[in-house]
Amino acid sequence: MIKNIKKFPSEDMVKRTSLPFFFSTVLISVPAIAQNAGNPEKSSGQGGVIRLDTITIDTIAGPFSADGYVVRNGSTATKTNTPLNEIPQSVSYVTQQELEDRNPQSLMDSLAYVPGVRVDSFGFDPRMDSYYVRGFDAYANGTFRDGLRQMAVSTSFYRTEPYGLEGISVLKGPSSAIYGGTSAGGLVNLITKRPTEMPLNEVELQYGSHNRYQTNFDFSGPAIADGSVLYRLTGVLRDSDTELIGTSDDRIYIAPAITWKPDEDTKLTILAEYMRFLTGGAVVNYNDPNGRTDFFYSDPSYNDFDQKQGRIGYELEHRFNDTLQFRQNFRYSQTDLDLKYAYIDPGQYASGPDIPAQLTRGTGHYREALDNAVIDNQIQLDFSTGPLNHVLLAGIDASYARFDEESGFGTAFPLDTANPNYGSEPIESPATTPSKRQKLSTIGIYVQDQIKYDPWVLTLGGRYDWYKAESASLGYVPEGQEPVEKRSDGEFSGRIGLTYLTDFGLAPYVSYSTAFMPNLGWDAKTGSLFEATTAEQQEIGVKYDIPGMNASVTASVFNIEQKNGVYYEVVNGVNQQIQSDRRSRGFEIEGTASLDNGLNLRASYTYLDMRILDDTAGLKDNVVSSTPRHVVAVWGDYSFVSGPLTGLGAGLGARFVSSSYGDNENTFKNDARVFLDMAVHYDLDALDPKLKGARLQVNATNLLDQDDDVCTNGYCYVDQGRTVIASLRYRW
Repeated sequence: MIKNIKKFPSEDMVKRTSLPFFFSTVLISVPAIAQNAGNPEKSSGQGGVIRLDTITIDTIAGPFSADGYVVRNGSTATKTNTPLNEIPQSVSYVTQQELEDRNPQSLMDSLAYVPGVRVDSFGFDPRMDSYYVRGFDAYANGTFRDGLRQMAVSTSFYRTEPYGLEGISVLKGPSSAIYGGTSAGGLVNLITKRPTEMPLNEVELQYGSHNRYQTNFDFSGPAIADGSVLYRLTGVLRDSDTELIGTSDDRIYIAPAITWKPDEDTKLTILAEYMRFLTGGAVVNYNDPNGRTDFFYSDPSYNDFDQKQGRIGYELEHRFNDTLQFRQNFRYSQTDLDLKYAYIDPGQYASGPDIPAQLTRGTGHYREALDNAVIDNQIQLDFSTGPLNHVLLAGIDASYARFDEESGFGTAFPLDTANPNYGSEPIESPATTPSKRQKLSTIGIYVQDQIKYDPWVLTLGGRYDWYKAESASLGYVPEGQEPVEKRSDGEFSGRIGLTYLTDFGLAPYVSYSTAFMPNLGWDAKTGSLFEATTAEQQEIGVKYDIPGMNASVTASVFNIEQKNGVYYEVVNGVNQQIQSDRRSRGFEIEGTASLDNGLNLRASYTYLDMRILDDTAGLKDNVVSSTPRHVVAVWGDYSFVSGPLTGLGAGLGARFVSSSYGDNENTFKNDARVFLDMAVHYDLDALDPKLKGARLQVNATNLLDQDDDVCTNGYCYVDQGRTVIASLRYRW
């Protein structure tokens, strides 16, 4: 048995983050505004059970009101605080209560029970958060932080620490009408923890599978006596192995935040973050033409993924009067990484039944740096014209990204297949040389009007985007390819939707929306910049707030067609990015409830038919790999609110994922599987009132230890096996 070897560089973990202020070039000097919708507060529920009361998270990026698992209003879909039953598009929320109950260790864990979201396409991969919405990649082009897009390219993806989130919203379908560049399947908006008006102090210790040691802390409240300045400091320290050899999951995360409220109509919130993590450079298993995945692709003596990231930004808000508001949201982000891995030479794959005695291996070394800045300015007007009530939103936003890459390649000692000799010899790291540089800038203007004429709500939105991209090949330049390529373009996108509000809580709707997505990156074969991706969706659905209960149900049918999407495909034995047209059709239904008897529940079903539309490599009408036709997910958490078991609670979750194809040629399938998750928690003040605020919790994921192969684009990965994490939390 090979010990899990991990290395953590000894240099200071925080010295590398450089976050220069970008304000002089991108700020627009206009007073800012927003409504004060409240702040998160903790309180004791019935019978001494600690739970979250109704919470309103006040933020430009996505204020939403939650009572347990149920959300009644939010702003992700419209950038205005709107009741969800008035929004003509499907949107799902993961609240703070659910995050606390399930204690997810990654963003993919956080999204696992959301309908239409696929998180299992690459098995267990601690290097990045990889997920799809309605069949389309959303981790590269559809991830937003506090309403601002997080750009990504190559392996430079911003990682997310779930403990730093107040909640998550998932807007389904093309949404460029107000957001600009987004995925055809939708967007995932990550909402950062913000300062609270009520004091909040929390410390948590965790221990779990694979020698996982973690400490969390979260402190918030007024910084001065009059409450005009609030603060929050959130952090995570983790040292952990994983089930993969040579693959750690170490992390340092710290996120300070300050809010200044000089008066009731003005607020400035500054949000910052620094995170560094170390894991493995490669997590894929070797797979030959016979489908065997017997060998780890890399080597523990040369398998590092060392990434640092930071961000700083602000939300500036001001209300002039009951009619006019202004908001401005800005963020500068930076990430850089050092990626090292060994790999098995594809030319040595066995073509017959026998595997060679030795497999030739090589090494790869990448250094990447990604900088980006984004700003969004909004004016909101609330007014009436006769019987019509309007919420009119107008805005202008801009973004800039620069990506630099260095790469180098070498050789490693052969792998003995009879007795795998991982880590038996040191592997020399190849030197890197500059290979690529890319810049992308965008600017967009948008207008949206939500027109209400009881019982009808008409949502109209339109936007025009301009973008410029420039790519420089600093190393090898393919024959006939210029060392510098430039591309510029523009596109209109829009949304129109109609909702009918009944007196008994039912709200049917219909909508049409489009998307326009400039792409970072380049074609691996030609070196050319990618064309922009476009998409359109038709959606019909219904939303139902169950009368007399804190519960809601949403169902929708949709059709999405995308042109010029960017995907990884195996072409002539090489995994490279290509552009392809695809279509997604499906049905989703979701229900959430938080009841007075202590039950919190989320349940959903997704049907998805995802097809390749063009004839790339002769794949027309084939089903897209690793896309299951059916997914059923149910999570419930129950806490005793009275009687001798007061303080005790338990949660149980199940996800059924149907079979899917392992490659786009549709030559073999991934098996169907069932994942079971569980939680048990106990509020210790039920034993002794002096222990008020102390909570013991144990979470287990994948109880059945399903660790089968899952293959995507012909490459096979392994599901994460069973994990158990115990935590002791104290709040005061």
